[in-house]
Amino acid sequence: MDLNLKSFDAKLLMGASSELAPRRTGHSATTISSGVRFSSSIVISSRTGSTIVGSAGWEEMATTAPRSYFFDMRDVSRSVFKKSDEVLVACDDEYGGVVVDPDLLPANQDVFASLLHSSLSHWKLKGKKGIWLKLPLERSQLVPIAVQEGFEYHHAEPGYVMLTYWIPQRPSMLPANASHHVGVGGFVVNENNEILVVQEKFCTPSFSGVWKIPTGFIHEAEEIYSGAVREVKEETGIDTAFVEVMAFRHAHNLAFQKSDLFFVCMLEPLSSQISIDDDEIQAARWMPLEDYLAQPLINGDIMFKKILDICIARLGKRYCGLTAHQVVSTFDDRQSCLYYNVVDIQNGNDNCIGH
Repeated sequence: MDLNLKSFDAKLLMGASSELAPRRTGHSATTISSGVRFSSSIVISSRTGSTIVGSAGWEEMATTAPRSYFFDMRDVSRSVFKKSDEVLVACDDEYGGVVVDPDLLPANQDVFASLLHSSLSHWKLKGKKGIWLKLPLERSQLVPIAVQEGFEYHHAEPGYVMLTYWIPQRPSMLPANASHHVGVGGFVVNENNEILVVQEKFCTPSFSGVWKIPTGFIHEAEEIYSGAVREVKEETGIDTAFVEVMAFRHAHNLAFQKSDLFFVCMLEPLSSQISIDDDEIQAARWMPLEDYLAQPLINGDIMFKKILDICIARLGKRYCGLTAHQVVSTFDDRQSCLYYNVVDIQNGNDNCIGH
């Protein structure tokens, strides 16, 4: 397989730039802020005469340097290089592709067109595969040129557009753009057996006047549990603590034809005074659970009713949700949040230990 998708860091697709620092290691690999590793950008070794090996388009040139010292392109003066071809400054990725440095793109359209054309020819001769071209907002005039050369849109953010080019004469193995939205809902019940509910200002006609749990999308790099706590606070002013993930729904072809993951989280209320977000919320209140369930839209919907049944079962300790546990995997050496349940088996009962 040409591309190891299992280990591909999706942050590359969000446009991380190569902010690399010098490394004294035994390998010629460097890492950008997204976690994607680039190899053989510049290697300096000391044998009979030290050699600098640059990225595509740079010839080897003798110099002196300490043994096994590895530099990033930005840490070495460009005057030490001798160009063999006019190509864009780029780094190889570990999947046989190329990532163009967005900070060193020429502003002149004619210069860029010439460099891009010769770069593609060079990369094809080198047997490269996928080309990643991130064009910042201040270089938006270069987009039509790249498209004319055969680049395709991959995704866009407020400050840039990412384009890709697949060289091999077979279907592209480049990972697609992010395919899912991730939403959360907060199931908050107080000591009076009342559920925290809201009415939204902007909703479809079928939801007009319906009381529902606070919901919203999580932010980039935000945990599911902290997103649920934040959404409840923003919409109702109620402080909460995460307890468990009760259930999640997976649906497809929703907003912009994207799939959707929605996590229902049980939260423990830490305050009681409601203060609504006037921009989004029409009203908020503590509602008796039986009144919430009696709403025709809730009671008549299989999914809504099942979610409520699960949450009520958890309140009665007849169901165990998923708690959040911070773990570090040697696979990527990063801290992650693993969700699983913990059941009290040693004491002879099946109740959740909880958070």
